[in-house]
Amino acid sequence: MHSDQGSQFTGHDWQDFLRDHNLVSSMSRRGNCHDNAVAESFFQLLKRERIRRQIYPTRDDARADVFNYIEMFYNPKRRHATAGDISPIEFERRHSQRLNSV
Repeated sequence: MHSDQGSQFTGHDWQDFLRDHNLVSSMSRRGNCHDNAVAESFFQLLKRERIRRQIYPTRDDARADVFNYIEMFYNPKRRHATAGDISPIEFERRHSQRLNSV
């Protein structure tokens, strides 16, 4: 379980929870906020664009909806400014094309 060094992640209750569930704690170095930046950005978008105010009847319904968001919208269609305003799939396609042409 990777997290920053916030008090909620370094506290005894959280560490006990991890140990009780056979999970290993991993933390970024102090002051290194960039470790989690990409993941935090993605989860912020997922929450804002898809699951905010959503109530799923079952865990499987939630899982299917998140999968649908990622595979049917986020990867093929959602444009990313840091990737030249193209989708992740298009970015990967162009990158692969560049590598193959060398």
